[in-house]
Amino acid sequence: MKSLHLSLFFFIFLSFSQHGLARSNHYCNLPSDKASTLKVFHVSSPCSPFKPKKMSWEESVIQTLIEDKARSQYLTSLVARKSVAPVAWARQLIQSPTYIVRVNVGTPPQTFLMALDTSSDAAWLPCNGCQGCGSSLFAPDKSTSFKGVACGTPQCQQVLNSGCLQNSCTFNQTYGGSTIAAALSQDTIALAQDPVPDYVFGCIQTTTGASVPPQGLLGMGRGPLSLLSQTQTLYQSTFSYCLPSFRSSNFSGSLRLGPVAQSKKMPYTQLLQNPKRPSLYYVNLIGIKVGRKTVDIPPQALAFNPNTGAGTVIDSGTVYTRLVISAYTAMRDEFRSRMGSANVTSLGGFDTCYSVPITIPTITFMFQGMNLTLQQDNFMLRSTSTSIACLAMASVPENGLNIIANMQQQNHRVLFDIPNNRIGIARETCT
Repeated sequence: MKSLHLSLFFFIFLSFSQHGLARSNHYCNLPSDKASTLKVFHVSSPCSPFKPKKMSWEESVIQTLIEDKARSQYLTSLVARKSVAPVAWARQLIQSPTYIVRVNVGTPPQTFLMALDTSSDAAWLPCNGCQGCGSSLFAPDKSTSFKGVACGTPQCQQVLNSGCLQNSCTFNQTYGGSTIAAALSQDTIALAQDPVPDYVFGCIQTTTGASVPPQGLLGMGRGPLSLLSQTQTLYQSTFSYCLPSFRSSNFSGSLRLGPVAQSKKMPYTQLLQNPKRPSLYYVNLIGIKVGRKTVDIPPQALAFNPNTGAGTVIDSGTVYTRLVISAYTAMRDEFRSRMGSANVTSLGGFDTCYSVPITIPTITFMFQGMNLTLQQDNFMLRSTSTSIACLAMASVPENGLNIIANMQQQNHRVLFDIPNNRIGIARETCT
């Protein structure tokens, strides 16, 4: 399970007593008490079967940052591609699925904990007979509603490197050190209490390498094979999530599907459309404040450019916010200035760390129509075993994407309202 751990949170995972774990496991198995609402678990929670590798806090920070950097590099690379939604994406994208949801697949249902990803479109699962997969496999022969997708269908044409075997649509992908061979398939999936018949997903038959999430991936992007596109009638292209902090007692948040149960009072910012990558959730980041001061950032560092793909995206799978180097440097230098005489140290890719900081300035992301002022837990990474605290953001090259990541989103309700072309964000304690 090496590719799935987010070992940064290992020290918190260990703090659960056996009694606490028993209570948590009971909580994990409770069904959702609301229609169209799923529990969202952190991969290091007691509800997750993916056990983190034991390492020191410093080692875990460095390892997670390396994996996170690979994901941000891959998201940046997507903007240069044609707007075609593959069933499975590159190795970097699936190294660190931070949050998982319980999904039932087939008739009768088979349960999987699938990675939740707003920057991916399609769903896929490892299937019986898969070579190189783990032990959690979907059994198509035990589902009365399972069927393959024929060659020449619109869904088959949306898959990169598609092929045809006995009139069944297949595809092969190579991603870094991993490869996937799968058959495009259909079956009923159930999200909370909502069955979705004939859902199209990839049924993995062969995989090499260690970067494939063992229980699959659920794509929440805007492409033709995403959950939003396949459930337009049911959920009207609307969903929200509240991502739990790793300090949460149950590590559990929620995913609400459809417009009915959503918050009615929330500040919004406009969604932007990038023709080079229409599946990603672009927003207009217009400035950053440290304390009460608006940081002097070159306008081109934040500007949305549909021709090049530059701009800012909101992503559920990246852990730490990334800013292009000119924006990051300006923000970081102002932050250091506000910290006064405190001695700055570094840890791995984090270049702004302190020993026992006392007074910490706020950080505010200024979007068109909406400001997001972060709590300290959203941008300061603290060790429970040492006195180190780091500014949990990093830089990317000047031609990269600005990414508002999941640590900065934790304990907020993030609402994706596609019909009204907007995203709302409001503070909420995720439980």
